[in-house]
Amino acid sequence: MIGLVIAISVISVWLSHLLYCLNFVQPFENIVVTVIHCLFQAYLFTGLFITAHDAIHGTISTNKSVNKLIGIVSCFLFAGLSYNRLIQSHTLHHKHPTDAEKDPDFHYSNNFVIWFFSFMVRYTTISQLVIMAITFNVLKIWFLESSILFFWVIPSLLGTIQLFTFGTYFPHKKPHTTAMYPHFARSLRKNHIVAMLTCYFFGYHSEHHQYPHIPWWKLYSVKNNQTNS
Repeated sequence: MIGLVIAISVISVWLSHLLYCLNFVQPFENIVVTVIHCLFQAYLFTGLFITAHDAIHGTISTNKSVNKLIGIVSCFLFAGLSYNRLIQSHTLHHKHPTDAEKDPDFHYSNNFVIWFFSFMVRYTTISQLVIMAITFNVLKIWFLESSILFFWVIPSLLGTIQLFTFGTYFPHKKPHTTAMYPHFARSLRKNHIVAMLTCYFFGYHSEHHQYPHIPWWKLYSVKNNQTNS
């Protein structure tokens, strides 16, 4: 039950803050305020994806239909993503971590820019671009274009970069050591505040691969247990 409450809370805060910004924050009136709202919305975008990710692992609700619904909604709100396509890709990632041919999240170059570009190409679809374009133009009916850019478009991109950086690149980049076997995933050092701010504890990536059935909001406890053992 608590997983469902947390998931709905993330979605609700994301939507509430977005609507507040679109209606009441003037992008060029106070640049500091604009940047703060933009960064916070980006963080909430990251939360949307983390919520979708937990749905993939079935950790939001024991009711499969509810779990799937939350996953579909979170994916769509994040960037018009296909939940079913994401399930297929993420399953391969867990089954073949850091395999250059079989892991869709990995790139052999180890170069941040090349890897990120490859990451975006693999996950971006024509239907997604169409959905985003239609949504943008619909939003323009009621809101300023500058507001849409600062509080919807840019935060979505920043959230994607945040997810890639702390949820894919740092955890899985080379060099890979024998201690990382068989998941080839490393974790942030024990600092729960940093872990929460960077990627909702998803920086505890080795723990996630070892215990994929643990929801994001419990990963810190797994990290504590492993550190103290």
